[in-house]
Amino acid sequence: MDNGCHCSDHSERNVILYNILSKMDNSGPSQNNLNYSSIPHRCNCDVRRTVCLKRPSKICQEASAVLVKTVNFMKSLPAFNQLPLDDQFALLRKCWAPLFILGLAQEGVNFEVVDTPADSMLKKILLNCQGSPETERDQPTSAGVGKLKCCLKKFWSLDLSPKEYAYLKGTMIFNPDVPELKAALFVEGLQQEAHHALREVVEPLHPGDRGRFARILLTASTLQTITPGLITELFFRSLIGQADLLDLLVDMLLGR
Repeated sequence: MDNGCHCSDHSERNVILYNILSKMDNSGPSQNNLNYSSIPHRCNCDVRRTVCLKRPSKICQEASAVLVKTVNFMKSLPAFNQLPLDDQFALLRKCWAPLFILGLAQEGVNFEVVDTPADSMLKKILLNCQGSPETERDQPTSAGVGKLKCCLKKFWSLDLSPKEYAYLKGTMIFNPDVPELKAALFVEGLQQEAHHALREVVEPLHPGDRGRFARILLTASTLQTITPGLITELFFRSLIGQADLLDLLVDMLLGR
């Protein structure tokens, strides 16, 4: 199935403005080096249609609380604190987004999005020509947010207990597949322990549901399909400005 964008939203009336502006500054990129098709444009398909939170002040506050709980959960694990600092940072980089999504699910954070206000063609052209950071970041799309909301609904349908969430988070944190871990074998052992503990919790709670453990792990695998960039731009960009969220998370992790 082709998920590409098939919109033809390049309005001919914008070509005139583009050509005029591209000729105004002879010291800038020449018309031969600028391709009108590279100018960001309004797209109606979910793959490229950008969205933002409908109630950003409320949802961003809830998301921030979940992020703090996520980092504090990692800091509270003695086994995590025993790892070399480089390993802690590597695991944080890999797992913070999946853990955050689990936190959203556990806290029942629901949200709605709306289309981002359309920029004027003049602003789009100027931002594109100047290489603005605003155009370099991946903006949240309807398709990406839809994938996130679908993931949350799957976890809500499982109705996990607090212990199930806790041990599932353990399986996500201790990921031996993260490259260049100094204590990879130790991390692998911790993940196996987390899997065993999760199974030991699931089976007594749901004795008649033999497939629940497998469904939990299968649903957890979908967390890796949600990019950290989408999480950052949707929930935190308005709060942190141009700062790197991962740098802030490292600071939070070290603030012991």
